[in-house]
Amino acid sequence: MHDDVTVNAADIARLADVGRAAVSNWRKRFDDFPHPVGGTATSPAFSLSEVEAWLRRHNRYVEVAPVERLWQRLRAATDDLRLGEAVGFAGSVLLHLQQEPGLDEKDLFKRLWETAPDGLDIDAGLIAAIVEVGRSEGPVDAFDSICDRYVDLHSRRLLTTPRDVAKLMARIGETSDRVVLDPSCGLGTLLLESSAARTLGQDSSVSAARLAAIRLQLRGYDARIETGDSLRSDAFAGEQADVVICNPPFNERSWGYVELANDPRWEYGLPPRGESELAWAQHCLAHVRPGGTVVIMMPGVAASRRPGRRVRGNLLRAGTLRAIITLPTGAAPASSGAPDLWVLRRPEAGIEPPSEVLMVDAREDLALAATAWQAFRASEDLPQGSKAVRIIDLLDEEIDLTTGQWISPLGQPDPSSFSALREKAAALAKSLAATLPRLSATQRRERAMSSVGELARAGVVTILQGPLKLPGEGELPVLTAKDLLLGRAPTGRSSDAPGLVRVERNDVVSPVVTDSGWFPRVMTESGAVLGPQLLLIRADPNRLDPHFLAGCLRASGSRVRPGTSVRLDPRRAQLPRLTIDEQRRYGDAFRQLLAYEDTTRALREISDNLVAAGIDGLFDGSLHPE
Repeated sequence: MHDDVTVNAADIARLADVGRAAVSNWRKRFDDFPHPVGGTATSPAFSLSEVEAWLRRHNRYVEVAPVERLWQRLRAATDDLRLGEAVGFAGSVLLHLQQEPGLDEKDLFKRLWETAPDGLDIDAGLIAAIVEVGRSEGPVDAFDSICDRYVDLHSRRLLTTPRDVAKLMARIGETSDRVVLDPSCGLGTLLLESSAARTLGQDSSVSAARLAAIRLQLRGYDARIETGDSLRSDAFAGEQADVVICNPPFNERSWGYVELANDPRWEYGLPPRGESELAWAQHCLAHVRPGGTVVIMMPGVAASRRPGRRVRGNLLRAGTLRAIITLPTGAAPASSGAPDLWVLRRPEAGIEPPSEVLMVDAREDLALAATAWQAFRASEDLPQGSKAVRIIDLLDEEIDLTTGQWISPLGQPDPSSFSALREKAAALAKSLAATLPRLSATQRRERAMSSVGELARAGVVTILQGPLKLPGEGELPVLTAKDLLLGRAPTGRSSDAPGLVRVERNDVVSPVVTDSGWFPRVMTESGAVLGPQLLLIRADPNRLDPHFLAGCLRASGSRVRPGTSVRLDPRRAQLPRLTIDEQRRYGDAFRQLLAYEDTTRALREISDNLVAAGIDGLFDGSLHPE
């Protein structure tokens, strides 16, 4: 490893598995913390070897993975503005390694050194490091890990589609074994989920297009990736795919309105200057065969902005627009709101246009989107949260296609549920008193305390943390942070892999970042995998009662001010030193109090729904006073 490999505060935080604030605090508190060796005043760079030595001295060292060391070497090979070229070079090495596994590092160096981009500090040691990681992790996983770090570093510039959304778009488009095009492919996220027979992609960024091509080739795709602005310089002019999937840039006013005014792609009307997304939608339609599908991400406002109503109306009249699906906030990194998926079909000659459009509100449940789309296509009953709307009803003056205009929010109570809600509320209210423990006042006294860290060193507890990233979908149930918050069964899914943390009965699980609304829970079932952003504390039941532990952790978190959040360090949490019998008595009281809190939360939710159902029913005449 080069001695000049440097890391910034974010890198150090990742190495030590702490937040960036902790690194800033270390710099202030410890005189021996390494001094910057480069960077700027606002983003200093530190020697990796010096940082590792400091972490070891202060018992905070976490073994640095080979891919992390490689990443730091790649960063040291160039500046951050040209880092994409260094990542692409690493991908080229991994491609050669995949195609010729027996290649010697020296042969690779001779073969690739002259092709390295100018300005990159490439030597035999760097290539050997790439080969080492490629052989230990596999070329595909190794390059994915490098790309993930590249995206994290340039998160404001590289706006990648979340993987679950990419999977959804591919599923709706039925991309498997088809010819699939993404005219704004970025790093190839959508195409990688397509399982396509042939993939076509274009991006205006040279480095992004190269990385997308490498990622697809590593996975064995038949891929053709071009560079250039798809609207102004279409690399696939005249070519039609079976499916087009696209997450284009949003709100681009300089998309080519003037020079492209007479472009034949604007079959449904010239996109307004401020409606670049409607230009992208029509560009995608121009590249799909008759009967083919387009699935495109759109900002939520594109469904209602007044300048775009002519194009929206023409898409409806032609039967081209088939569905609008509202996604959760953050599903499109380019937008702070809740984006939409527009599903478009290129009309076929001789086929009667459809009379309805599917509207789906999938903000609370992303899985609803695919379920509703399949039901709509099969002319089956649609699930709650979706609705088939007549096109004629949408063709008014505004042509507002906002899903909220047609669908009640998922979970909003129906007046017909009033009686059932009333019975549930009465039963919960009756059970409240029984869940409260009997506690008597006594004179407060100082107690001998132990920290969780001391108990860990004594072997009483083991502290584990969920991985930052889980493998792809599989059959293993995953306990997510939201599952923990709601006290429900695990809803996540993962495939098996080394390093996963399995949850056991009586484990105490808590969020890594806690606020006034979060608290630890004692697990009642075994078998799930611990999800990201969760901590697990496993206690020796003969020496520490888990409910007592959970209650003490809750007491530590109760000092968090409402509306704020802090990163939990369970080792600092304090527990009174009590015998195991006393712990169990206290643990039972803690358990009852937390059960009371769950019951009151459920009662509050039911009460809100009960009132809403009653008021709506009285107003619309479906309920009347007895």
